[in-house]
Amino acid sequence: MSSIKRCLITEPRIETLSVKIVKMSTNLPGQSFYVTTPIFYVNDAPHIGHAYTEVAADVLARWHRQRGEDSFLLTGTDEHGEKVLRTAAANKTSAQEWTDKLVHDAWLPLLETIDIDNQDFIRTTEPRHEANVQKFMQKLYDAGFIYQGSFKGAYCVGCEEYKNKADLVDGTGEFEGQDVCAIHSKPVEQLEENNYFFKLSQFEEPLLNFFAENPNFIQPESARNEVVAFVKRGLDDLSISRSKEKFDWGIDIPWDDSHITYVWFDALLNYITAIGYGQDDAEFNKRWPATVQIVGKDILRFHAVIWPAMLMAADIKPPQQIFGHGWLLVGGEKMSKSKLTGIAPNQITDIFGSDAFRYYFMKAIAFGQDGSFSWEDLSARYHSELANGFGNLASRTLAMVRRYFDGVLQAPGQYSDADNQVIEVARTAVVNADRAIDEVAIHEAIAATWTLVDELNNFITVQEPWVLAKDEANRERLATVLYVASEGLRVLSVLLNPVIPKATGKLWAALTEGKLGDLADQRLTESANWDQLVEGTNIGELAVLFPRIETESAQ
Repeated sequence: MSSIKRCLITEPRIETLSVKIVKMSTNLPGQSFYVTTPIFYVNDAPHIGHAYTEVAADVLARWHRQRGEDSFLLTGTDEHGEKVLRTAAANKTSAQEWTDKLVHDAWLPLLETIDIDNQDFIRTTEPRHEANVQKFMQKLYDAGFIYQGSFKGAYCVGCEEYKNKADLVDGTGEFEGQDVCAIHSKPVEQLEENNYFFKLSQFEEPLLNFFAENPNFIQPESARNEVVAFVKRGLDDLSISRSKEKFDWGIDIPWDDSHITYVWFDALLNYITAIGYGQDDAEFNKRWPATVQIVGKDILRFHAVIWPAMLMAADIKPPQQIFGHGWLLVGGEKMSKSKLTGIAPNQITDIFGSDAFRYYFMKAIAFGQDGSFSWEDLSARYHSELANGFGNLASRTLAMVRRYFDGVLQAPGQYSDADNQVIEVARTAVVNADRAIDEVAIHEAIAATWTLVDELNNFITVQEPWVLAKDEANRERLATVLYVASEGLRVLSVLLNPVIPKATGKLWAALTEGKLGDLADQRLTESANWDQLVEGTNIGELAVLFPRIETESAQ
């Protein structure tokens, strides 16, 4: 991450720095679970790569809330910086008008499109953010962590960062003979400025000590290894301001209004300004440190190096975990508007629905690794796993209760070995899925849950309730089979609610007649406690949860 640069002058390096290293603990039931997404640049509309991050954070937040924890999801938009200013100018409008339009026309609607249940949405142009960024910066300046110096280097406006030679590649085509950013494939600009610098170089040892004391701070392991190796190579001080002679779209440096704050230094602080830093100590202390911060791997070093160093300088604990997920690839390349590989989320949800969008991206891609998207894979999984696997299981189970018992759920008789096998699979699924969420392995949590889907489908196939229904002597056994299948669906409703909330909400309503309370209030860790469905419940009609979609319409 080449924003980390050594300045060319003047401040003597302090060789020792006293920073309290705090070993972080995992979240406990009843505590606040605070999860964040990165805040997204508003230079364009969101694509499915942005939505992927949003859904992952939302599933985690919903899961912990279903555990009974005080769960809080923050997302938002990063609205300052040269890139946004240039994009606004290219669209013949002001930066503020541009950001207002995109936030209201694209970014806020995205949350509804993919069913994000966020507790806050922060914009970096809000007064609550700007004022408290200045308070934070003044604190670091007064403590001696910020000084003035000059700098010259290659700057990528797309990344909003200075680049090292290793971050550049030879240009091709119209950019042949020029150094271009390896990420954006566009030429960098040579800048020479007199800026303010953060003494990041003093935090090499404190950061390495912190990483050693908190081995789960950076995950997955590959991301941790990358960051540790990066810090061990040595850190340079960080330019954290831009002169207003260059551009003025940013937050004023509080002690020098001829400079504005470097956009990344401003943006990272959203995670604490949104929860009361500088103005509401009670709320801030309740939420911070964040439990997990979800970021794309391309911005991992900002969050795993600069961010904790900033907090250490301010005597604030770092978050408990930074989790860097992989990229969504289309045609083997990272999702990109400029390369015409960007896909709008509604292109998928308009055909398959939001539940299928959420399920597919959380199940098909191992969270933390790169994953490829294809319409063919999405369609295949939709039909085999959601429509035929889960949806058909729910429809036929409830339909048989209505057909054979006039829609009234009967009390079960003595449980057989086959019944007890279903109960054991349900209990194991809950334990394994919950454990996977603690590892931020969302795909593994869904896979663990799906063992119960498969078990119930097999159970119904083997028990043949349609055959049992032909003989009145088997009526008790028929009632037991359908009760066990219905109980299994109750467990699945709770386990899958964080992932596919629309479908599970419909199933829960049809299955419980309101007798067990709201689905959101069901404790996930207690969901496999058996015999919760009430005898005599009127089972409602259930519309098809995942209707079949013609292949040609899914292209």
